[in-house]
Amino acid sequence: MRSKRWLGWPGTGSCSTSTRFRSSAPSVVDDIEFARSLPNRIDLYACDRSNTRPLVIGHRGASGYRPEHTLASYELAARMGADFIEPDLVSTKDGVLVVRHEPEIGGTTDVADRPEFASRRTTKTLAGTPVLGWFVEDFTLAELKTLRAVERLPQVRQRNTIYNGLFQVPTFQEVLDLRVRLSKELGREIGVYPETKHPTYFRAQGLPLEDLLVRLLRRYGLDKPGAPAFVQSFEAANLRLLHDKYGLRTRKVFLTGSGNPCGDPRSYADYLTPAGLRELSAFVAGIGPEKSQVIPRNADGSLGKPSSLVANAHTAGLVVHPYTLRAENMFLPTNMWVGADPTAYGKAIDEQLAFLRAGVDGVFTDQPDIGVLARNLHLGS
Repeated sequence: MRSKRWLGWPGTGSCSTSTRFRSSAPSVVDDIEFARSLPNRIDLYACDRSNTRPLVIGHRGASGYRPEHTLASYELAARMGADFIEPDLVSTKDGVLVVRHEPEIGGTTDVADRPEFASRRTTKTLAGTPVLGWFVEDFTLAELKTLRAVERLPQVRQRNTIYNGLFQVPTFQEVLDLRVRLSKELGREIGVYPETKHPTYFRAQGLPLEDLLVRLLRRYGLDKPGAPAFVQSFEAANLRLLHDKYGLRTRKVFLTGSGNPCGDPRSYADYLTPAGLRELSAFVAGIGPEKSQVIPRNADGSLGKPSSLVANAHTAGLVVHPYTLRAENMFLPTNMWVGADPTAYGKAIDEQLAFLRAGVDGVFTDQPDIGVLARNLHLGS
């Protein structure tokens, strides 16, 4: 039997089912005893990994079916069976956390069609790269609320463009309110999995994300080891700051890719060595690797054999939630394409099953219904 560090309680005492977490929102009953009584629940609080199923994480909501990072996308993900919804957090000029994929909002809103904001188009350096566009920190929340979301990948997901112009840019607080409402309505706990986007960049803008994030998590009773929440970041320093300075007890996940985290002399590859994973386990509950770090591609683009990453992470007491599993051919290994159209659906269920069989503890997916189906097939239900 594994210790509870497996699910992300590094350095804490025994598991207690009497621990309560309450939101300050009116008439919200949001505690562990209540969650355990719900039907069809995913056991988010178990200390033994054998009692849990792999998590299905709605990547930016159900972004395969609705414009990403909209309340409609998050709600659809939950209704499709996702265990967690995943908002990316950025800050407005007046210090409000809102959800967008990047600080640059030209590709995810209709700001380019708004003449009143034409003068705000500018070039800024983001992660060492000059980016031309409109940036969220140059807008107040009131101004941002006049914009409407659009599909980020219109050439890939043309059907999603019918929703362009219908949805606002939500605040993180609105996402948390939605989580509470849907948990009650659906009779199962919906988790939230926020990512701090470019925290070093926002700190340089005088808009540190950490204070705003911790304040909201505590307001909603999510600053608890057993709360239905993870906080993720591509910057290890950001997660260490949340752990050490802010004492945030919400489970944390370190996202990894290629190259180096912003301002970090160490590469992601360094962090994914057995020694690096042991070091991470002091302040995070898990890792979110780019999926090819779990199962590499062969030279011809087909799916290869699993690496040792999952086993090494589990040895260090870390869960593994790779990103991002998508249904379109262009995102799939070449041996899982169906036809020649890169935007058509391929063998997405087969890919998800391959990752589940490799032992991952959850997956980020743009199509949560496919994730739920793949998990059911994997578990034989």
